Amino acid sequence: MQLSEHFSLGELTASEIAVRKGLDNSPTGVELDNLVRLAQKLEEVRKVLGKPIMVNSAFRSIEVNEAVGGVKTSQHCLGCAADIRIPNMTPDEVCRAIIASDIQFDQLIREFWDKEKGGGWTHISIPNMPDQTPRNQALIIDKAGTRPFA
Repeated sequence: MQLSEHFSLGELTASEIAVRKGLDNSPTGVELDNLVRLAQKLEEVRKVLGKPIMVNSAFRSIEVNEAVGGVKTSQHCLGCAADIRIPNMTPDEVCRAIIASDIQFDQLIREFWDKEKGGGWTHISIPNMPDQTPRNQALIIDKAGTRPFA
């Protein structure tokens, strides 16, 4: 099922750990509606960056979220967040490009990227409810903790 031009339900619900552990990772109606909104946000990001987006993780059922060690309040469980990578861009570059654009987001987090070692990903989320105002909160999460993106 296509949620938008470039993003499918299968892509936004794929989970290696769910398959390995036999966990259900199927969204409900509200979560599916959120995934459609999230796919539309990812389309905006794709357009601004001019590159395809690789989705590491988007929707996670509560059981899958627990299995990956996610926090109980994770927006992934609502279908409102995705962890992404962009070919030939660092998570730092992705965050800077999104912040410089007019894309509205709830949270944008550069996660576990190291300038020398690389790795990491970019977390982007939309508000939990369609009528909520995006917080446009930009953060860094790494071994040093959580802090504002600067």
